[in-house]
Amino acid sequence: MSINKKQAVLSLSGGMDSSTVLLHLLAKGYKVTAVGFDYGQKHDIELERAKELVKYLNINNQTVSFQIIKLDGLVDLLNSNLVKGGNDVPEGHYEEDNMKDTVVPNRNKMFSSIIQAVALSIAQEKGGEVRIAMGIHAGDHAIYPDCRQEFRDADYEAFKQGNWGADKVNYYTPYLNGDKFDILKDGEVCCKILKLDFDEVYKRTNTSYKPDAEGRSDYKSASSVERIEAFIKLGRKDPVNYIDGWEVAKKHVEQLLAEHSA
Repeated sequence: MSINKKQAVLSLSGGMDSSTVLLHLLAKGYKVTAVGFDYGQKHDIELERAKELVKYLNINNQTVSFQIIKLDGLVDLLNSNLVKGGNDVPEGHYEEDNMKDTVVPNRNKMFSSIIQAVALSIAQEKGGEVRIAMGIHAGDHAIYPDCRQEFRDADYEAFKQGNWGADKVNYYTPYLNGDKFDILKDGEVCCKILKLDFDEVYKRTNTSYKPDAEGRSDYKSASSVERIEAFIKLGRKDPVNYIDGWEVAKKHVEQLLAEHSA
C-alpha cells in the first residue's frame, strides 16, 4: 500500500536542535513519527518539553506521533557526567577539553538502532521510503564522535548489512555542516511557514544540561552557552526561563565569548 505523505522518523530529545528538525520536516510536508529516550539523563526535563511541544503542534494543526522509550537500568551502567549519579556537568565553552565529560558512551548508536528498527517497520508496513532525521550539527563534531558523518556512514552500512529492505530507509541531517545559529534561523523560517509562534515553540525546548529543580535553565554549561550565543546572533530573547533571568545569562555568555576569542 502506498502512502499519501512522505514519512520520517525523528529522535526527539526535547532540545533545540531536534525540535527544529521536527519543524523542518513538518514544513516540508513529512508525516513524522518522533521517539524520545529516557536513559537516566540528569536533564530529563527535556522529555517533558518534548511532550509539551508535540501537544502544542497537534493543537495547531500539525500531526505528530511521539513515544518515549525508557531504557530502564541503563543509567547504573553508564560512565558519564550527563547521567544521574555522575559527577557535576562541567561549565564553559564547547571547544574546551573538559566538555568530553558530557559524552555518554555509544549513546547515538543505541538510539540509532531503535530508530532504524522503527523506520524499517514503517517502510515495510506502509510502503515507500522512510527518512531518519537527526539534528546533529558541526558544533557537535569535535566533542561527540557519534555525531560525525563518518560514524553515521558506518552505522548506516551496518544497518543495511543486517536487515532486508534497509535500502528503503535513508538518513536526513539538514544541519550537519551548520551550527546552532543556522538551526535557529531555519526554525524562524519554519515557524512562519507553519504559522506558529516562535516563542511558544522554543519555550517548549530545553538545551540546559544543568536545569534547576524548577526547570529553569542554567547559562554556564556548554550546551546553554551555545544556545544563548545563537539567540544573541539572531537578535532575539530566548523565551525559556533562566535561573538569573535572560539579561544576566546573555551578559555572561557575551563575556565568555569575548574571553574565548581574545
